[in-house]
Amino acid sequence: MRITAQTGRGEGEGNSDEIADYFYQCCRDYREQLGLDEAEFRAYLSDKTILEYGPGDILGVALLLRAYGAKTIHCVDRFPLNKISEKNMLVYQALINRLAGDEKQRAMSVFNVPGDPESGFNRDIIEYSVTNSGLSGETDIYDLIISRAVLEHVNDLEATFLDIKNALKAAGTSIHKVDLKSHGLDRYRPFDFLTWSNASYRLMYSHKGFPNRWRVNKYVQAAQNARLSIKNLAANETLSHEKIDTIAPYLAEDFRNISKEELSWLSFWMVLEHVD
Repeated sequence: MRITAQTGRGEGEGNSDEIADYFYQCCRDYREQLGLDEAEFRAYLSDKTILEYGPGDILGVALLLRAYGAKTIHCVDRFPLNKISEKNMLVYQALINRLAGDEKQRAMSVFNVPGDPESGFNRDIIEYSVTNSGLSGETDIYDLIISRAVLEHVNDLEATFLDIKNALKAAGTSIHKVDLKSHGLDRYRPFDFLTWSNASYRLMYSHKGFPNRWRVNKYVQAAQNARLSIKNLAANETLSHEKIDTIAPYLAEDFRNISKEELSWLSFWMVLEHVD
């Protein structure tokens, strides 16, 4: 991220207000995936314990979830990206400035000195940790687990979905947005990066944070293996079947038996619960 300036927010992300817009949109998306209106969402979050995978360099979602009523948020990442910079402090202030009343007070309380981002986060409210696997290693802790543009970078999906299963409380929910695009690797046409052999792809990109290339069928299988129930699975963006047809003859072996419909997915939402 430091080299390419790319985050889950995309390139050329804009000023602090535009970045704040992104985090507000993230929370709206999670609310919609839960099927709740704004009042119901705040009632749902009340006193909830939340885990966010791969929050990146700004803990904007965590701050807003706390403002809306969450008790604690644990942000876990594989790399130490979170930092208090001048830009990030302006984003936190922009997020807080749009709130009012109790929500604003709750947002300000996430810092060691209330309202002062430079003082750092109060770990009793928002905890940020880095692990070798990027996983929590917890059991029966969280009411809600979320991620956005993270799972496509995971090298071990089975371990990740097992961590979700273990870390969720029995009545918990897990929501993930997965980006299946090439992240800039295509050269001539969409999904060029699916034509390279697995050995070549691993050699070039396995240690560089690029996508794992797995398609939606792999995520479904990993969820089922972890005994997680798929409450909702829906494409967010798709590639036309005509464009799939142009790439189909050149696909690497692992992608040749995937249906055209599944291959067309560019991004998707997945909502998971425990299997009864």
